[in-house]
Formats: sequence, structure tokens, C-alpha cells
Amino acid sequence: MLLPPLNALRAFEATARLMSLSKAGDELHVTHAAISHQVKHLETWLGRKLLQKSGRGVALTAAGSEYYRAVSGSLAAIAHATGNMRRDHDMRTITVGCIPSIASRWLVPALPAFQESDSDLDVRIVYARAEERFDDESLDVLITMGEDLSGGRESRLLFSRRNQPVASRHYLAKRNWTIDDVSLAGADLLHDESVDGWKEWFRKAGQKGPEPLRGPIFQDFNMLATAVIAGHGVALCPVEVFRREIERGDLLVLSDIATAENQGYYVISNSWAKKPVRRFIDWFMTECGSGA
Repeated sequence: MLLPPLNALRAFEATARLMSLSKAGDELHVTHAAISHQVKHLETWLGRKLLQKSGRGVALTAAGSEYYRAVSGSLAAIAHATGNMRRDHDMRTITVGCIPSIASRWLVPALPAFQESDSDLDVRIVYARAEERFDDESLDVLITMGEDLSGGRESRLLFSRRNQPVASRHYLAKRNWTIDDVSLAGADLLHDESVDGWKEWFRKAGQKGPEPLRGPIFQDFNMLATAVIAGHGVALCPVEVFRREIERGDLLVLSDIATAENQGYYVISNSWAKKPVRRFIDWFMTECGSGA
């Protein structure tokens, strides 16, 4: 295998990426003169000019641009594999990113049981935004809304996102309603991020909703959940995620008509995840009643 001098290769990659000998030297903790020497060494070895002066900085030649594209991708792949290898070696901690609605209802309450059954493995829980995608350089597992169809990823369905109208018994009693005579068009509607969810529900139900749609809008779903359980109104909630609240009678499902039936919450990992990661995923899937 014919490889160039690797120190010279690192110096060239940093210089080409930063477009500066000085900045490359700062990153690699050497002088800019040492960087210049290494780049010239690589040019001599290749027999091609890679960099040229441009004002007070440097620029890539045509050959340098072509070589940089190949080199940068290869070095990034090596760095990625190295990071995974270091994290996987003698794995004692896994990092799990989880959106708050699943963390607060399912993951955090159940975590002591996992730690009792797998006491040699620590779990680090970090906040994940709903739009966040799986990044295996910082996470071992991501629990979020939507699956990841990227190559090398495994997405397992945790809960359906099937949304149905729910309210507390306290709210129905306050309005002198029974579960059979609820008028959703006349209810105090609670909204998750926008009024679009309720617009879609009334359209699907073939009902005329109030115009305009009123009611508080909650940016964070956990705030919406607190409001509906406290009896502030009626909300569209993923009934599988709220299974325990519904089974306890804290919330009542007011209609069989649902939206977002084809969406879901998923547990995402690398398809080649290590055994400790797979043990955690299997445990959590079972804990949530989603199978192993």
C-alpha cells in the first residue's frame, strides 16, 4: 500500500481546510514554518504543486483541490471510525438522546430497573429536540419522533403517534359533560405548537370547528400534557404515549377519530451497535410494551 508521509498529509489537509498556514499550525500545535515545510515535503513526494500564494494567505491549485477532496473524506472516515472504536472499547457508559415527552413518561421512571438488572453499565441521558437526527459520534441511541432511513441505521417503532382527543374527568365535570355528550366544537381546545392539529382533526371528523380556533398554544408538549391533565381543556395526544394516564383514568379518550396514525416514535441506533446498546434497546422496547 503506497501511502504519503502522514504528518505531511495532516498538515496539507488542515491548511487546505483553513486556507491558512498559521491557523493550521495553531490547530496542530506547531509553527506555521513547520506546516509550510510539511506541505512542501508532500508536494515533492507527489511531484505536484498543491498550494499557491493568494494575497496574505494560500489557495489550492487545481491538483490541490482534487487531492484535498479525496484526502479530507478519507481522514474524516478515519476520525469517525477511531471515535467509535474508542467509545466502544470496554464500554461502560452509553449515551441516550431522548425527547422530553418520552423521557418524562417512560424512560426516566423506568431507568432504576435497568440499572438494577445491568449494574455494570451506566446510562447517560441527554436532551434531544424533536427535529434532531441520530449522530453516532455523540449518541449511542436516539429516541425521537420519526425513523432514520439512512444507511447503517436501525429504527425500531416504540409508539404510534396516533393522536386522539383527550381530557380529564375534572374538566368534563366542570362543564357538566359526560363522555358521550362532549361537544368538541364548544370545548376549550389546547394546541401543540400550532392550531393545525385541531384543524386536521375537525376536517377528518367531518365537523365544523370553531372559527377562529382559539385556545392556548404550547411550544413544549410536556406543558400541554400538564395543562390537559390539570383540566384546562381538551388536547390531541398520542394515546400510546399516554397509555398509563389513560389506564389510571387521569385522561379520558373522547373520540375514536384520530390523526397522525402513520407517524411514530422510534428508537434509533447503528445497525452494528454493540451488545450493551442492544441490551438497553431491548429492555426499553419491552418496558414500553413494544416487544424485544
